Amino acid sequence: MTEPIVVLKNLRLTLPSRAGAVNILRDVDLAAKEGQSLAIVGPSGSGKTSLLMVMAGLERATSGTVKVAGHDLSQMSEDELALMRGAEIGIVFQSFYLVPTMTALENVALPLELAGVRDAIATARELLQEVGLAHRMEHFPAQLSGGEQQRVAIARALSRRPKLILADEPTGNLDRRTGGQVIDLLFGLQRRRASTLILVTHDERLATACERTIRMADGRVESDTEAALT
Repeated sequence: MTEPIVVLKNLRLTLPSRAGAVNILRDVDLAAKEGQSLAIVGPSGSGKTSLLMVMAGLERATSGTVKVAGHDLSQMSEDELALMRGAEIGIVFQSFYLVPTMTALENVALPLELAGVRDAIATARELLQEVGLAHRMEHFPAQLSGGEQQRVAIARALSRRPKLILADEPTGNLDRRTGGQVIDLLFGLQRRRASTLILVTHDERLATACERTIRMADGRVESDTEAALT
């Protein structure tokens, strides 16, 4: 049997504060299979985004096991984490984090060029065509709508065909209609590439579109449910 692409065991995250140590994540156990779509939901402060950041290697767990795509993140240096993240993980944030002085095409090509990928510009063109922005490639972020900027961000995140896609409130800055279009795009790309999609959302409608829903409360996994087959 193939090992899950994400394995978390007895995961704890404790961060300092003026009032003392704060337990952000408490004894989280979670495994995500390749090709699965999974939503993480729960109230603000429940640990959803922190959990995603630990999976991405952007936050170090205080204790426990964190394995992503066969890599034990606790045993990796910051440089090794950065290389692994670039090769294995695509991250989509609520804020688009596009480079404002670069065109859409240049933004998507950037991670490819940094990775030494040949024909980075040609690949970026194909990706922007795939997300429906063939006519906006030479536009700068300020010239794009919110939905268009998120499409560019998705194309950039998926530029190296990562096995794992992590999305933190990907529709949080978009209106309902535009958000729906972006989600349809994200799910379509995930299915075509057989990637694993793990997304944090406050939107219960969006959560029901996933195959599995993790509900968090007070830094713990409160429930873990599979969607009913139709």
